[in-house]
Parts: sequence; C-alpha cells; structure tokens
Amino acid sequence: MILLQISAAQGPDECCLAVSLALRQLHKEAQAVQVELQEVERECGRQAGTLRSVLLTLDGEAADALAERWCGTLQWICESPWRKGRTRKNWFIGVARCCAAALPKESEIRFETLKSSGPGGQHINKTESAIRATHLASGISVKVQTERSQHANRRLACLLIAQRLEQLEQQQLDEQRAQRRMFHHQIVRGSPVRIFKGEGFTPRQ
Repeated sequence: MILLQISAAQGPDECCLAVSLALRQLHKEAQAVQVELQEVERECGRQAGTLRSVLLTLDGEAADALAERWCGTLQWICESPWRKGRTRKNWFIGVARCCAAALPKESEIRFETLKSSGPGGQHINKTESAIRATHLASGISVKVQTERSQHANRRLACLLIAQRLEQLEQQQLDEQRAQRRMFHHQIVRGSPVRIFKGEGFTPRQ
C-alpha cells in the first residue's frame, strides 16, 4: 500500500482546480492498470469542485510504477476560468509519496475498534472494521475506515501516523530554522560579553 498526496500548496484557486483534475486523471490511470485507489483525506478549496489537497492510498502490483510517474511537480497550462483575459496560463501543483520514514512500532500505538460511519450500506454500519489509532508518545490520533477489514485499516492507520510524525518533525525543524534566522536581527551592538582585538583576533583581558 502506497500513500500519495496531491497538493496545491499555497497556490491560488486555479491550482486547487488542477488538484481536482489531477485526481480525476489518476483515477483513470489507476483503473487502466488495475490499481485500487482509495481517498483517505481531502481538504476542499474555496471554489466549488476544487481541492487544496487530497491523500490517497494505491494498492496493486502496478501501484509503485504508477506513483513513480506522478511524483514531483505537475504543470497545468490553461486559461483561468475565473480570471478571463489574464495572461497567466501556467499553474503548478505537487504530488508526493508519503511515509518514506520507518513506521512506528505497533507497541507504540493504542488501537481501538469501532463501527464505521457514513455511506456504505448495511455492511459498513454493522461491522466493527474501523480503527482509531493513537500514538502514545505524541498523542497523534487517526481514525481509519477506508478499508473493509480491520487488518487493512490498522495498517493504513500506522502509515498515517508515520506521515503525521514526519510532518511534526518537519514543522519543528522549520521552527528551529526560523528561530536561527531571527537571531540575525537580534544581535545587540553594545555591552559585549567578550572583546577581541587586531588581526590575530587576540582576546582583550
């Protein structure tokens, strides 16, 4: 099982539309190579029918090759449907394969089973196939009911937690970099704790 994310990042509405169109095309290509594609999470854009981002699972023998063809930056060349007459016709979105990091150990996660909710007929409401997984150390919690079996949902929950942990680590690194950048603006030109002199950088007593 592969986790794949399509994102407009901070792009405008046109990029969110491109995410929706890319998702439609990916569905077509997955069906052609017999790859099962399931939507796990989505963030809608401002305009109707657009997506800021979507997280998917790909499962099947050709899943790896399909993901490889899509990963990277995608360019959509088209006039904006909302800003007619504007010269800009190039819109960029990104596709990334998630969870390159190692999965957390199952002993680090608390699993709960519960009945699935939402559309899906009698089966989804009567069978306790949904999984809520909580990473004990970080408190990160996910609920998964995409798959029909507990085993598959448990596996997907581990993948999602691994992704969230990776995102958390990246966020912390970004915050540290921001703090280091701020330090450049905080150097006080006065009251030095040590003084050095001359070309030899000799400490002044």
